Amino acid sequence: MATVKKDDRLTNSQSFLCVGFAGIFSKTATSPLEVVKIKSQIGTFHSKRGFLNTFLLVYQNEGLRALWKGNMVSCLRLFPYSAIHLATYKKIVHLHMDELGHISQWRAIAAGGLAGIAAALVTYPLEVVETRFIAQNCRQPTYRGILHSLSNIVHSEGLKALYRGFSLTVIGAVPFSLGCYAVYINLDNLWQEPSFRFTPLQNFINGCVAAGLAQTLSFPFETVKRKLQAQNALLPHCGGADVHFSGTLDCFRQVIKNKGILSLWSGLTANMIKIVPYFGLLFSCFEMCKQVCLYRNGYIVSPLSYQLTPGVDQSLGPSELEEVKRYLRNRNFCAKQSTIDNRW
Repeated sequence: MATVKKDDRLTNSQSFLCVGFAGIFSKTATSPLEVVKIKSQIGTFHSKRGFLNTFLLVYQNEGLRALWKGNMVSCLRLFPYSAIHLATYKKIVHLHMDELGHISQWRAIAAGGLAGIAAALVTYPLEVVETRFIAQNCRQPTYRGILHSLSNIVHSEGLKALYRGFSLTVIGAVPFSLGCYAVYINLDNLWQEPSFRFTPLQNFINGCVAAGLAQTLSFPFETVKRKLQAQNALLPHCGGADVHFSGTLDCFRQVIKNKGILSLWSGLTANMIKIVPYFGLLFSCFEMCKQVCLYRNGYIVSPLSYQLTPGVDQSLGPSELEEVKRYLRNRNFCAKQSTIDNRW
C-alpha cells in the first residue's frame, strides 16, 4: 500500500508554481537531448550517422539555437498539462482511497496514466507544433510561431491533423504504466526496507529507474506518433527522410519492413541520457522553490536550510498558520496597550 501525501504547508498556487518553474528549468537544460531524440525518431538526415553526429549536424546546418527548437512550446505546454494532470489525478485517487487515505500502488500508477491521457488530450496540438518546429530548418522556417503553426496546420491539413497519432498516446500509456508498476512493486526487495523509509536519493534513483523502464517499453509508440506528427508536405522530405505513411498501422509496417524492428527505438540513447539530468534538475529545482515558499510561509528559519522554525506547528496549513500569527500579534498588541494604560 502507498499513502498519497501532499505537503500542506504550501498553497495550491505555490505548489503549481514550484512544479512549473522546475519543469521549465529542467526542460530547457535538457532541450538539446530532446531535439536529438525527436530527430532520430522522425528520421531526418541529421540522425543517419549516430547520436553524437546528430548534435554536430544540427549545429552546422542550423546553428546553436537549433538545439533549443520547440523548447518554448514545450514550456508553455507544461503549465496547462500540469494543472490538468494534477487535478485529474487527485480526482481519480480520491475516488479509490480507503478510509485511511491509502491507495494501492497499481491504482495510483493507473490513475497517473489516466490523468496523463486527459492532460495530453487538451495539450496535444502544442505537442504537434513542437514536433513540427524540431523537424523544420530554423534558418528556412515553414512555421514562424505557435499561432501561425496552428492556423497553418488547420488550414492546410484540417483540424484532425492536430491530433494525428493521439491514439498512440492512449495505447502507449499501458506499457508505460506496466513499466512503472514493475519497478515499484519490487522496490522494497531492491532496497531491503519499506518504502516509507526511502531517502531522497533512493526516491530519485527509483524515479530514474521507473522512467527508464517505462519509457523504453512505450518508446515504439512514441516513435510512430512523432513520425505521424511530423508528416507534412511543406516540410523538407515531408518532415523526415522516412516519413511517408497513410496511417498508424502503415507506419508500424513500413518502419519494421524497411529498417527493422529495432528502428522503433531510434533516439532511445538520447532519451536514456536525458533521464538522470532531467529528473535531477527537476527534483532539485522543485526543492529549492519549495524551500523559498516554506520560508515565506514561516515554517523554516532560512530558504537555505531545512531547520524548522521553533514553536511553529508544522501540521498547520498556510492559512491556519497566518491566523495563529495574527491572533498572537493582536494578543501581544492588547497586552502592550494594557501595560501602557496601567502606567497611566
